[in-house]
Amino acid sequence: MTKFTDLKLHAKVLKAVEETGYTEPTPIQAGAIPPALEGRDVLGIAQTGTGKTASFTLPMITLLNRGRARARMPRSLVLAPTRELAAQVAENFDAYAKHTKLTKALLIGGVSFKEQDALIDRGVDVLIATPGRLLDHFERGKLILSDVKIMVVDEADRMLDMGFIPDIERIFQMTPFTRQTLFFSATMAPEIERITNTFLSNPARVEVARQATTSDTITQQLFELAGARRDAQAKQKRDFLRQLIDQEGEAVTNGIIFCNRKVDVDIVAKSLKKYGHDAEPIHGDLDQSYRTRTLEGFRDGKIRFLVASDVAARGLDIPNVSHVFNFDVPSHAEDYVHRIGRTGRAGRKGAAMMISTPKDEKLLKAIEDLIKTEIPRGDTGAQKAPAPREEAEQSEDKPKSRRRSRKSAEKPAPEEKAAEDAPKQEVEAKETPKPEAQAAPQEDAKSEPKTDPKSEAKSDDRRDNRNARGRGGRGRGRNDDRGPKVVGLGDHLPGFIAMSFDERRGGPANSTAEPAAEPEIADQADEAAES
Repeated sequence: MTKFTDLKLHAKVLKAVEETGYTEPTPIQAGAIPPALEGRDVLGIAQTGTGKTASFTLPMITLLNRGRARARMPRSLVLAPTRELAAQVAENFDAYAKHTKLTKALLIGGVSFKEQDALIDRGVDVLIATPGRLLDHFERGKLILSDVKIMVVDEADRMLDMGFIPDIERIFQMTPFTRQTLFFSATMAPEIERITNTFLSNPARVEVARQATTSDTITQQLFELAGARRDAQAKQKRDFLRQLIDQEGEAVTNGIIFCNRKVDVDIVAKSLKKYGHDAEPIHGDLDQSYRTRTLEGFRDGKIRFLVASDVAARGLDIPNVSHVFNFDVPSHAEDYVHRIGRTGRAGRKGAAMMISTPKDEKLLKAIEDLIKTEIPRGDTGAQKAPAPREEAEQSEDKPKSRRRSRKSAEKPAPEEKAAEDAPKQEVEAKETPKPEAQAAPQEDAKSEPKTDPKSEAKSDDRRDNRNARGRGGRGRGRNDDRGPKVVGLGDHLPGFIAMSFDERRGGPANSTAEPAAEPEIADQADEAAES
């Protein structure tokens, strides 16, 4: 049986490891630490919860124990996909390097640049960062990566899934070609093989478990809910989640509930609080200080349920999680392995329960194909939804009843309608003039207009100006033949502009009369605009 004392670690590192209570390395640690101490590149593949963080932290502290960092020039770099994972790496470094004089800096979002700049200016041996914040410091001229001797990419597959490929490539170009590179991940997709062939040089491949396998200490169950209306499906799942928690009873000492969307994280947390459960949300849109307090409260046992997005699915070391509830089936099959890996860690027993609906059939198949096993089905009991025919009848009855009541409110009964219409008909008969008397005024209005000539001329000018603009493609006038020729350009109107658009299409030319009439029409247009 291999022990830490057999791995040629520095004496101060071994002392720190002994104080933490560990005596025997995990398989990934026993396989990765020796080649890392030799200075070789390492590609480590192991399921989550097997101690990958110590696999690169312990040899890195041993190798960096000699030498001293210079200002703004870190000697090693650790990249992590999330703030929480980066903070966890920093905690591991503090625990294992407490007997050394090595320094570190943690560069993550949500923290003041000023405090981070102060640490970098003093010089650090280990720089732990998320890619975005690291590039921010570099672009501000506060960081130089030309002295990096060891570079670590933790949870490499997650880094690539989150769209960090361009940032990772750029960061690698900033570091020396002679650096030592360590890649660690729970899964290794084929496209990552291409990246590792580019960034790693003859790496020692350490694979202690089949890719994307789940721990044998985790009891898995899948609860398939029958179909329901889309607007009622989320409530059906929340009700069943509370039913699962109640069924487990005191066995649920604490648990993580995973949702696919951030908005669902907040809704589920509020729902659990409403029904008396101690729950807090955590996702990427929350303030970093709140996320830190929530994680600390969950680790300390002050919070029973942590409702989370996949920000808490990767690499977080919370050893005593008894249950993991997948409120949503993960969109990516690999995320299922990471989610349920939050429980059953370090040989402990754990339970993983997942809720699904008929629309999740393809996602479930992808997960079971990945883990090479069928997830046992659990009994949904009283949570079965109504049969499709009954559900369709219920969904159709309600709108029909609403429409029927609406129509009945709008259309009164025949007797009521007749009673209401009778007085109206009498009033209309008194007020409505005879057809002969009504037609006469209309004919008079057509033959003898009541408006004076001046106002009529102004209204004609307004209409003509609108028509002219409409034919010119500007304004909203109609494009017909009733408008005048172009007006409004003053006494010095060139002759070719005075032509109407109809003439330009081939109508009779009348450019000689146009300039003479233009000033008068322009004055009329000005009067119309003033009125």
